[in-house]
Amino acid sequence: MNNDRKLVYSTESGPLEKAMAGKKNSRKNRAPQNTPTITNPAKQGIRIRRESKGRGGKTVSIIDGLPLDESSLKILMKKLKGALGTGGAVKNGSLEIQGEHRDKLLLLLEKEGYKAKLSGG
Repeated sequence: MNNDRKLVYSTESGPLEKAMAGKKNSRKNRAPQNTPTITNPAKQGIRIRRESKGRGGKTVSIIDGLPLDESSLKILMKKLKGALGTGGAVKNGSLEIQGEHRDKLLLLLEKEGYKAKLSGG
């Protein structure tokens, strides 16, 4: 076998751990990957986008990038739903509001003290 190819599977040499034991890039010898940390969440982008895929043609406005925990997101969601008179939910750290309310949401978030940007079309 050529040296420029990586062994994926072999019935001749047994388990791959034995074959890979002498190599420098073995998974056991690798240093753990460091995930980047957000130093200043206020500078991270809060984006408001419109989405309709996978929703039966219904449009939702999604707010991403808010530097808040789950309970604070629920409180903010309640304020936004009350101001817009519509429904919504908190999913995966994002706020999903029923209908296209991007411009109104931008103004409401600015009143709350968040600097947001419109995203998409």
